[in-house]
Amino acid sequence: MPPATVGGVARREVARLEWWVADGGDPIDLLCAFLVRYGLGSPGQDELITGRDQLGAVVYLSAAAGAVTLGVRQGAPSPAPAVPDLACVVYQRTGAASPERQAGPWSLGAWEPSWTAAEHADGVRAVQAAIARGDVYQVNLVGHASAPYRGDPLPALHRVTGLPGAAYPYLLAGAGWAVACASPETLVRVRGARVETLPIKGTRPATAVGAAELRASAKERAEHVMIVDLVRNDLARVARTGSVTVPSLFAVRRWCDLWQAESRVCAELAEGADLGAVLRAVWPGGSVTGAPKLAALDLIAALEPVGRGPSMGALGWLEAGRLDLGLTIRTVAVDGDRVHVWAGGGITWDSDPDAEVAEAAAKAAPLKAALSP
Repeated sequence: MPPATVGGVARREVARLEWWVADGGDPIDLLCAFLVRYGLGSPGQDELITGRDQLGAVVYLSAAAGAVTLGVRQGAPSPAPAVPDLACVVYQRTGAASPERQAGPWSLGAWEPSWTAAEHADGVRAVQAAIARGDVYQVNLVGHASAPYRGDPLPALHRVTGLPGAAYPYLLAGAGWAVACASPETLVRVRGARVETLPIKGTRPATAVGAAELRASAKERAEHVMIVDLVRNDLARVARTGSVTVPSLFAVRRWCDLWQAESRVCAELAEGADLGAVLRAVWPGGSVTGAPKLAALDLIAALEPVGRGPSMGALGWLEAGRLDLGLTIRTVAVDGDRVHVWAGGGITWDSDPDAEVAEAAAKAAPLKAALSP
């Protein structure tokens, strides 16, 4: 395999794991067993293993894989079944330069949504009805669209990863599939014994008026704080008692032409908390499920017309003493003949259905623009 550039460093592929839900088994167990072979299974530990400092891995987990780990029902099938539900590629540093890739012909057809705006709005109302019954407090509802393409998709996917505000600009590809991420959101980051997550909830246009509206919105703040409380509880499952803190609450950050509200939740890992324990605690991410998490996922499975595929999962980097996974919002998938985009938002009792549909469209718009020829 030719070398690839990951995190600005030239690397060559050493080994790869790909898994689909239909294969059976627990994806976290499979991932951890695979990584242990290369000394990469314990991100909170910094013991030295020969050659380990030269190795690292891109880790990707789908939303469906998250449902498997939690034992909740699966929703509709993924519209991009060629994309695995778990992929892990181990890389080694190399001094070789990555070859320049020449862009080939590329054309994109019309986008086809998996549900209409009216159907999406009806989904919002169904969530609000569930809130009124007391089934849930908040649910993240996600829509999907796809378009046919011809030619080489990789240059267009590289444009996706280059969108402003992308904290996780990853492009991962396999036989007949590729995933490009421009996510601004940290699912989990571990440095030694320190663990943190940075949930995002709340969106407005990136204007001065939009920033003021976001900061002043009682609805957005309540939605945001609800998810912060959820992820605080998630981190507490693997944290040293009393170590969970929220050093930053409802900070306004920019992604492309949108403002978004972000908080930072930190903790010290409890002794013995390994990669598997950390992933089981925080994933699937609360900001793309809702609260309570299991009830929200059950409603998501009932309402969303197609599966989430690689969106609303996890994608990032693992190496000695360090784990950094983004939540795969603002993520694109490509299979043999179609490009897929997902976008959504958190639904509360105060949500306006038409505004929620418009917000999802605003989140998807930069991805679609980057993919245009």
